Amino acid sequence: MTMADGDTNKKPDSPDAVSEATSTTTNTEPTTTEKSELEDSATPSQITLRHPLQCHWALWYLKADRSKDWEDCLKQVAVFDTVEDFWSLYNHIQAASGLTWGSDYYLFYYLFKEGIKPMWEDENNVKGGRWLVVVDKQKRAQLLDHYWLELLMAIIGEQFEDNGEYICGAVVNVRQKGDKVSLWTRDSLKDDVNLRIGQILKAKLEIPDTEPIRYEVHKDSSVRTGSMVKPRIVIPSKDNR
Repeated sequence: MTMADGDTNKKPDSPDAVSEATSTTTNTEPTTTEKSELEDSATPSQITLRHPLQCHWALWYLKADRSKDWEDCLKQVAVFDTVEDFWSLYNHIQAASGLTWGSDYYLFYYLFKEGIKPMWEDENNVKGGRWLVVVDKQKRAQLLDHYWLELLMAIIGEQFEDNGEYICGAVVNVRQKGDKVSLWTRDSLKDDVNLRIGQILKAKLEIPDTEPIRYEVHKDSSVRTGSMVKPRIVIPSKDNR
């Protein structure tokens, strides 16, 4: 895993493991030959295995300050390509529900495939859209972290069947009037693909049947005149079918 501002600290071994290792250590330094023999005798179970992901992923952080240019506020935090590095990163950052906001700023996390910048203008996003899940602020502690983690595991784990090539990344942001979790796709005109992605997303996040989710086109969002964007696709609640 590569870090923009230095690698994350590795977790220490358990106290028992550290104690056991210390108690069996002597002051005698092994010779070069002994070191070589020890290395050769290591069993596969003693070697840390790493589980590669299909894609490289980049975590971005945005503190959107209204007094500054949006792109200047966007920072890449880290790039990873293994399951182990994902968990190392996830366990060392603030939980989504712990993000804050103020009268003049708000915060985002983005997890996108490496090479795709998390902005509408990027060539991979300009013709795309997003599945949007709105979380009531009263349910932030209950739902936001669950939704965000399940979404991250779904995209890095390629859990969208044969539609992984259309996935660009995921976004979470905390707002005073309600939080948002979204999944960006690259082609808003692929209705069948986007519908299937939305169905899988709703199932993975365990969103209740009583709550609809909607797919919005980025271009519509960029030119909107009101607070709401007309969705291209809606997966309705059972009550609205």
